[in-house]
Amino acid sequence: MRLRFSPATFFIVLATYLFYTGSATEYDIITGSIVALIVSFIVGHWLVENELKFFSPRRWFYAIVYALRYFFIEETKTHIDVAKRVFTLKANPGIVRIPLDVESDYGKVLVANSITNTPGTVVVDISDDGKWLYVHWIDVSTLDEKEVKESIVAYFEDYARKIFD
Repeated sequence: MRLRFSPATFFIVLATYLFYTGSATEYDIITGSIVALIVSFIVGHWLVENELKFFSPRRWFYAIVYALRYFFIEETKTHIDVAKRVFTLKANPGIVRIPLDVESDYGKVLVANSITNTPGTVVVDISDDGKWLYVHWIDVSTLDEKEVKESIVAYFEDYARKIFD
């Protein structure tokens, strides 16, 4: 078994621990640090390949911008769109194939989760080579891969590259 301390994993686990306890008392910080230290030694080498990427302020900036825009703008727009479709009964569902240009596994997960969290779309599969997503889309308005990519993944993929690649 390979043990290696991972500062990035330590901070992720500690932040998650403190977030879910909802407290930052001395006891919680000490307990969370112990848990984070153990976890970072055991699984840190699997979770973070490049510590320098994790501590990059530019990547954190893009992650924050992405989260704010995604949760407050993109999600709101798609919820409104789905609500309109429910009331007007206008839908043209289908499964589309979308080319994926993100290189890192974390980036691919961010794109796939972002699509699936968006109402009306669900990632149903990813190709074995990781280059294609198969997405159930509520309104298949085109089958042109470039237009589909622009409509569904372009925003997510752009930020996934900035944050993870």
